Amino acid sequence: MSKKILVGMSGGVDSTVTALMLKNAGYEVEGLYMKLHSKPGYHEIHLARAQKAADFVGVKLHVLDLQERFLQKVVEPFIETYKEGKTPNPCALCNRNLKFGEMIRYADKIGADFLATGHYVKCDGEFLYQAEDDTKDQSYFLFYIERSILPRLLFPLGEKKKKDIKAYAASIKGLESFASQSESSEICFVENSYTDVLKENLVNVDNEGEVLDTSGNVVGKHKGYMHYTIGKRRGFSVHGAHEPHYVVDIIPQKNQIVVGTKDQLECKRVVLNNINMFIDDTEFDATVKLRYRTKAVPCHVTIKDKEATVELQEGVFGVATGQAAVFYDKEKLLGGGWITQNR
Repeated sequence: MSKKILVGMSGGVDSTVTALMLKNAGYEVEGLYMKLHSKPGYHEIHLARAQKAADFVGVKLHVLDLQERFLQKVVEPFIETYKEGKTPNPCALCNRNLKFGEMIRYADKIGADFLATGHYVKCDGEFLYQAEDDTKDQSYFLFYIERSILPRLLFPLGEKKKKDIKAYAASIKGLESFASQSESSEICFVENSYTDVLKENLVNVDNEGEVLDTSGNVVGKHKGYMHYTIGKRRGFSVHGAHEPHYVVDIIPQKNQIVVGTKDQLECKRVVLNNINMFIDDTEFDATVKLRYRTKAVPCHVTIKDKEATVELQEGVFGVATGQAAVFYDKEKLLGGGWITQNR
């Protein structure tokens, strides 16, 4: 008897090829399209694409409306994090609460043994690993999913290169249009700028305030603290500056930002909360990514009372509170947490 798999289908080339590969491998496949954000006209287009993909593969497509839950679990925390002067990571929250939370519950509902998506990541049932295509690797955004579901996850694209997936789709009559589709945006509900999302939710982001140096002196003006993240070097004035200045701190209560030189931006130690680990060790050496698209650096990690202290073995610049710190042992994902201190 073939195993039943629920495949998350977005209407894009990755999830379409994932469903096709699993169907061709002999699995009993059903698809699920999730309505997440509420961008006008978005779901009409993408649901039609997902249905076209499901029809081509020959699988049933379920539709799950999660717009209200997405608002509560992803968009509202995104807004609150910016209000707190931090930099959010909505994709990691979405992966835990919706894509690998609500979707695994739906898999249970229809009696599916496994859940599969078009993410570029590897899984052996016990751990996640970085994808073969390091330009598309999405393991960083999956650090927060529940450990207990790992044995039920399949990621057929983890061993593949994106260019090969597009070429494969382009070679199959009926899938050519999927291969030529434009890539989805990094944050699905942000069309142009994150500040547009804040404004749409009646947040006053354009509130001019003071720029301070690291000694607390007023040295310039900025256009509203929510326009800035740690490490930003433009969009504010610094009187009499002869070298580049960077945002090193944000004081939301006073609508102030603190700027300094690059050496004042360097971070050698971070503290994390809301830890989510795939190992049981409370002290270990690893490498850590402190932001997506950054190099992993060696570190020593100590976990105590649901907090982790991370001592970096080399300085990192532009570490923002609110972002995720994700631990690796070579390609193996060990877990991570949310940055609360960056000194």
